[in-house]
Formats: sequence, C-alpha cells, structure tokens
Amino acid sequence: MSRLYAISALALIAALIGGIGAYILWGNLNGRDDPFAQCRATRVAGGAGDIGGPFELVSETGETVTEAEVITEPVLIYFGYTFCPDICPLDVSRNAIATEILEERGQMITPVFITVDPARDDVARVAEFTDNMHPRMIGLTGSEDQVAAASRAYRTYYNRHDAEGDEFYLVDHSTSSYLVLPEHGFVEFFRRDTSPEEMADRIACFIDAAS
Repeated sequence: MSRLYAISALALIAALIGGIGAYILWGNLNGRDDPFAQCRATRVAGGAGDIGGPFELVSETGETVTEAEVITEPVLIYFGYTFCPDICPLDVSRNAIATEILEERGQMITPVFITVDPARDDVARVAEFTDNMHPRMIGLTGSEDQVAAASRAYRTYYNRHDAEGDEFYLVDHSTSSYLVLPEHGFVEFFRRDTSPEEMADRIACFIDAAS
C-alpha cells in the first residue's frame, strides 16, 4: 500500500511540474507575441483589446470626426470637462508636459481631450481649454449620445451631479489617460500619480516597440 502511495505521489509531482512548465512556456510565448510586453506597467481585465474602438465626435473646429481621423499618430486620450475645478487641469497639463518632453526627444504624440460634459462644453469652450493647454491638443465634444458611446468604448465612468438650477455643477469621472497607437489601438493607461517624466519614458517605449 505504501508503494502505491509513493507511485501516486510521484505521478502527482510529475503532473504539477509538467503543468508549471507548460504555464511558464505559455507565458513566455504569450509575451513574445506581445511586442509591447517589456513596456507594459498595467494590466486590463479581459485584455487591452477590450478598451477603445470606433467613435464619432465633434472637434474643436466644429467638424464631425471619427477615431480614424483623430488617431493618425500616437495619441494620449483623457476624458474630463473644462469646468472641473482641480483634477482635470492638473491631469491635462501633465499630459501636455509629457507631450513636450517627447517632442524634445524627437517623438511626436497628440494629446486629446474628450469632454464628459457636452451640455456646457461646446466647441468654443473646448477649443479655448485645449488651446491653453497645448497648441496641438485636440478637443472633442458632441451630443450626449456621442460622448456616452466614446466613454463606453474606453470603459470610462462619469456621473453628473444634479444640474438643475446650478450652472456650476460637478461631474464625477474616471481620471486615467489612454495611450492609443494607430496600428495597434489601445496599449496602455496611466494613472493620476504618474509623473510627466515617467509617462514620457513609458510612451517612448511603446513608440519604439511599434516602429
């Protein structure tokens, strides 16, 4: 009986070793299939392919545009609103600084701002906001449905406080910035605590890996 237990134990150990080996091999192969594996600092439930996709919005020049017309080079997308008293200006300014750092290194990206408050953020308001942040920043607004569809595509969250009779209402919203490459789609997101320098370094890694 003890011999039978020993044989069973050996078989179990062999199976575990084999399973671990297969898991490691699968992980290595999976990493090789991902050209950006060495650049990623975040993970997305369901994979990067679950974020991003088609959208149709109105640019700061008043033209209706799609994602194909906006994402012609690496873009850094942020969802916010121009009446935001503190968070949005800091985040968007950080993105603009990272854009400048990359430009000084010879790598170009386009910062993009998508409002989650189209009721107040019309074309003129968005244009004024983005022009103050960065000369190449693209500002996007649209109808309530258009903005909601873009937000769903990037899995962002926003919720307006009761706006009735209050022109200074606030909007709760997610605060990540999204790096999207023309040929690859969404590849990475950046949290609020990421510095401009760190953001620029990580974006540069993705740009280099894509070239």
